[in-house]
Amino acid sequence: MYLRILVVALAVVVSNIAISQEKGDVYVDDTGLMRWGHNDAEVKGFGVNYSAPFAHGYRSAQKLGVDVKAAIDQDVYHFSRLGFDLYRIHVWDTEISDVEGNLLENEHLENFDYLLKQLKDRGINFVITPIAYWGNGWPEPDEDTPGFSNKYGKENSLINPEAIKAQENYLAQFLNHVNPHTGVAYKDEPNIIAFEVSNEPHHRGEPEEVTDFIQKMVDAMRSTGTKKPIFYNVSHSINLAEAYFDADIQGGTFQWYPTGLGFQKELEGNLLPNVNNYHIPFDDVIKENKGAKLVYEFDAADVNKSYIYPAMARSFREAGIQIGTHFAYDPTYLAHGNTEYNTHYMNLAYTPKKALALMISGEVFHQVPVNSDFGTYPENLKFQDFEIRYDDDLAVLNSEEKFIYTNTNSLQPKSTEELKQISGYGNSELVTYEGKGAYFLDKLEEGIWRLEVMPDAILVDNPFGSNSLEKTVAVINWEEWEMNLNLPGLSNDFSIETLNEGNDFKAEVSANSFIIKPGTYLLKANGVPFEKASADLQNFEMEEFSAPESTVERTYVIHEPVKEISPASELEISAEIVSNEKIEKVEAWLQNGNTYESIELKNETAYTYSAEVPDDFLAQGFLQYRIIVNTNAGDFTFPGNTAGNPGDWDFHSAEEYKTSIVPEDSPIVLFNAIEDEDYVVGEWLPTLNLVPTANPNEAEYQVNVEELFRKDIENPEATPIYDYSFKYNFNRKTEGRKTEFSGTDKLILKARALNEKPTKLQVALLMKNGAAFGTTLSLNPDSKKYEISLKDLKPVKTITLPRPYPTFLPYYFEHKNSDDFNIEDVESLQFSIGPGLNEEEQLEKHGVGIISVLLK
Repeated sequence: MYLRILVVALAVVVSNIAISQEKGDVYVDDTGLMRWGHNDAEVKGFGVNYSAPFAHGYRSAQKLGVDVKAAIDQDVYHFSRLGFDLYRIHVWDTEISDVEGNLLENEHLENFDYLLKQLKDRGINFVITPIAYWGNGWPEPDEDTPGFSNKYGKENSLINPEAIKAQENYLAQFLNHVNPHTGVAYKDEPNIIAFEVSNEPHHRGEPEEVTDFIQKMVDAMRSTGTKKPIFYNVSHSINLAEAYFDADIQGGTFQWYPTGLGFQKELEGNLLPNVNNYHIPFDDVIKENKGAKLVYEFDAADVNKSYIYPAMARSFREAGIQIGTHFAYDPTYLAHGNTEYNTHYMNLAYTPKKALALMISGEVFHQVPVNSDFGTYPENLKFQDFEIRYDDDLAVLNSEEKFIYTNTNSLQPKSTEELKQISGYGNSELVTYEGKGAYFLDKLEEGIWRLEVMPDAILVDNPFGSNSLEKTVAVINWEEWEMNLNLPGLSNDFSIETLNEGNDFKAEVSANSFIIKPGTYLLKANGVPFEKASADLQNFEMEEFSAPESTVERTYVIHEPVKEISPASELEISAEIVSNEKIEKVEAWLQNGNTYESIELKNETAYTYSAEVPDDFLAQGFLQYRIIVNTNAGDFTFPGNTAGNPGDWDFHSAEEYKTSIVPEDSPIVLFNAIEDEDYVVGEWLPTLNLVPTANPNEAEYQVNVEELFRKDIENPEATPIYDYSFKYNFNRKTEGRKTEFSGTDKLILKARALNEKPTKLQVALLMKNGAAFGTTLSLNPDSKKYEISLKDLKPVKTITLPRPYPTFLPYYFEHKNSDDFNIEDVESLQFSIGPGLNEEEQLEKHGVGIISVLLK
């Protein structure tokens, strides 16, 4: 046994020496570009953050009885399947160090080493941040960990002499640590592109002190003999940018959360204006110091759409950023509950469209030259072989060899004959598929393709709210669906062979169509010889497949009623339904006044059941209804998931869906404070409040602003902007009356000024292209209705909301929309306190109370 282990260890060492000779250390050239030492090629890379070996991810695996290494194997395969070639993590130093900075050889470090080996075997490079400063609790309470960060905290770690010594000791030991799975020390690991000293240090000291601190950290790392580039976070306290580069660092690291963090529910509306560009106001400092740039974290938080990620990747490349990693990929064993970071949600199995968007983003990082310029929104939605569409929640790479798409589309592939890779979701000109999982087609030879099909993912609850391992936000369902392929080289009589272990499914082809279930398959044109061993799939094997088993343990109905319609409208009830039992029939039991009827919802596609509501139920009043799912295990009534149906004598649930049917000439409610305050998007203030008025069922959304401009501690030298803005997206609220927008000509605002003095409020309508049209009103302290003619709305500045991180990004959205105002394209209200105020008024306290906004 000893001899065998020794032989294996020697083989690993020899193998890694060979790899080290093939891949030289990265260096930064005189133009600020990272290049590979062995061939001088520009470094490119894209991937994710992932933290299964540490903190909540590790603890949860223990609670759930999950083998962490097996989970890592499965997730790393998915990274490779998505084309990732970069990984980044801020290591939880608090779990692998003591108070003096000594490295602790424990289960966290061992699992981390194992992860790095698996990534390396897939050809994935790393950027490692050895110090996080965080506790290890989030989202749970912190544990009493042994590390120096637990003793000193982030702020003291930057200034306390003993804490600084501990960090110097830790960094040297960390870089000298030899990964037992590779036999190579971190300082020499060929797959490590660069080190970032620490995660978001937030310096507040004098420039000289900051430079001295960073230099000590760099010196400790260089004492190990490493020649790898060392980066430092420069996206916080940007007034210290020169102080950062006065230390011997080779580049700066950046983050981007263009939709803020922690909204607790999904943000609605077109968010492409938020990612129009990534403007770095101190870029001249970086260029003067010939520094390189990388993005360590980014995400469109609280957004469950796919269209936005490739646009972010484009803006990064335009800003000269070479490599980037999304934050954060959910370990698959946590993705059912999205507990690790509930404002983020990303996993190939559970969020297939978003994962495909990251796949396309990786292509952007590899294909788009740094410092490109594709203009300003909306002209930058088509660039090179990429296209982005908000209305269709669609991002596409359409090149001669690759066709990757995040949603159903009718785009004509650029070259079907040259295509080598198809990855997608939904239907396209090449693939028709009803399932709700991602699929991948890789051309191996002429007439030979590898097909991989993921199981269906169905969102059943808000993934961005208060989550728990006991809460299910999404389920996985294994189902058999029809697939139709229109691929060159595959005629009607091609064969399908199962590849992945344990898959005994037999697929039969008829006219290019076949029934398929999740798994990996070989598609082979008849008469074409093929040896599996000859297939070159680079970083994964022919037979590989990984997906969670079905997690559907009950019946789910996903349905949101239309809030309001008028009697002239048509109304469809549509629901997404998935069950662990066979669904026999789905009905909606309707009531409007004294009129009752049941209608059957037909299974239209996959999990969608729908029916038109009879005209008899669309008279003025309230349409109340329940959805009853009849399964072979009995009836289940929704909302509420109550066993039985309302016809049973002991049925006790009073929950119902409800749609208001209002007179045709009634105003369209865009905002009603008592209902909609929780969906207002803006910077949080302790002086925001929802207060009942003297009128029944009426409330006032109060916005009191003590200071219109507050110095940003992260950007203290920013030019003052005296403005407080907030917005509300009314797409869902007005869905049933959208066709009536064209017949309106005025806004009616019910509001008042607070603090017993008049104030000014700009009210604007935002079109879905990001353009704002508004006017400024003078509000009085008494609550009243203000009437605004739509003809009087003029172009005004669009505020980037939610406010992004980092905070140095532009406050206003500068666009090149030339379209005139069109009431049919509006989707949000924007309120601004600041426009129209003189210099003296800008320094005063201002407050408004908004009750409602109507369109009439």
